[in-house]
Amino acid sequence: MASEIKLPELGENLTEGDVLDVRIAPGDMISQGQTLIEVEAEKSTVEVPSPLAGRVAKLFVKKGDKIHVGQTVCLVESSTAATEEALAAVSGQKTAQVDAEPKTAQPAVLERVAVVRTEQSKPVKRNGRPEEIKATVGDGQQGERQAPAREAPPSQETIPAGPATRRLARELGVDLHEVQGSAPGGRVTPEDIKAHVRDRVSAPVSRGPGVQPPSLPDFERWGPIERRPMDAVRRKTAEQMSLSWSLIPHVTQHDQADITNLEAFRKQQEGNGPKLTITAFALKASAIALQQFPQFNASVDMAGGQLVLKRYYHVGIAVDTERGLLVPVLRDVDKKSVQQLAEELTAVAERTRQRKIQGEELRGGTFTITNLGGIGGTGFTPIINYPEVAILGLSRGRFQPVVHNGQIVPRLLLPLSLSYDHRVIDGADAARFTRRIAEMLENPLVMLLHA
Repeated sequence: MASEIKLPELGENLTEGDVLDVRIAPGDMISQGQTLIEVEAEKSTVEVPSPLAGRVAKLFVKKGDKIHVGQTVCLVESSTAATEEALAAVSGQKTAQVDAEPKTAQPAVLERVAVVRTEQSKPVKRNGRPEEIKATVGDGQQGERQAPAREAPPSQETIPAGPATRRLARELGVDLHEVQGSAPGGRVTPEDIKAHVRDRVSAPVSRGPGVQPPSLPDFERWGPIERRPMDAVRRKTAEQMSLSWSLIPHVTQHDQADITNLEAFRKQQEGNGPKLTITAFALKASAIALQQFPQFNASVDMAGGQLVLKRYYHVGIAVDTERGLLVPVLRDVDKKSVQQLAEELTAVAERTRQRKIQGEELRGGTFTITNLGGIGGTGFTPIINYPEVAILGLSRGRFQPVVHNGQIVPRLLLPLSLSYDHRVIDGADAARFTRRIAEMLENPLVMLLHA
């Protein structure tokens, strides 16, 4: 008996990824739970396990392929009784209700990977047209059959869309009735929501309806070129930056912090616990400032005409990796000491560079810090990480002559660059916020008083 193993749901709002590695080959004997492939989705790596044991009869993907949720990964031959039961449950042969809870006898891994018997995927008649019934499993759902659409008064509930899509629509203030679904049956996907938002934002500044970016010229007319495909991280970064730049009117406030005393204190602590970096102190200073200036720890709901103020403080840290820029999020920064933040920062940065960061660890941030001081520069304009409203950039500290206590002396000055959303933050408040962070960096003992 041959069974298809399909790519499961990779996470909320994730519909595709790139195959980073293939762990199996045709003819291999595999066990239940064994990793089949590694997929890079958004900015995290996901290992796809096998829901059953058997022999790999055919492989449909290779390293470097783009793969979509529901796409067949491989064909596996198995004849165990457990597999028969699992296949019957997933392919819809059982009459359990869609919303029924998972049975304990069913292997837990089948909650994440859809397995469909190829020889029993028979077309059925629906509304006079042949249509194939598909079973999907993910996040506790036993299976789902698309019922014929019923006529009903217009409401958001009648729009075919999954829970993750509806959640994204609410967060972005999108009416699902205005979105054209691209999936079978007119089902709206997260990508449809994002495309709708991009079109809506670009409409006021376009020169006319349906205006598209101009086509690129034929570069080969002037010399040889090389076309290199963008990997998943670069594509996601490009999409996120385009969204942020299109939606948010950016303004950047620049300041300097005299960190001479901070640097002396930091060196005194070397060897006593985790390494205290400037970023760790900036994390703590930002958490304190965000509590004092709550509009910087918010998001804008333009559709509802509201400012969403968050009562939690999760700060993202930009990490430079071989794959590109990733932003893992440190939770509850306000509740942790500088020492705790330094230890957590070192661990999360290392896991990020080793591709061990999970997708959920890249979400939920309320503010972001990016430090380019290790590379250089005297200042820059960081792009806000949508849907946040501010981001703090740190550049390289330099000794400069400063009038201090009536004398001209060399002091170590750290450039600060705060980009903010001018729809909700005024320039005066941005200047106060930046200065408050500078004052805490200049007086590190103030931060050490906070837990």
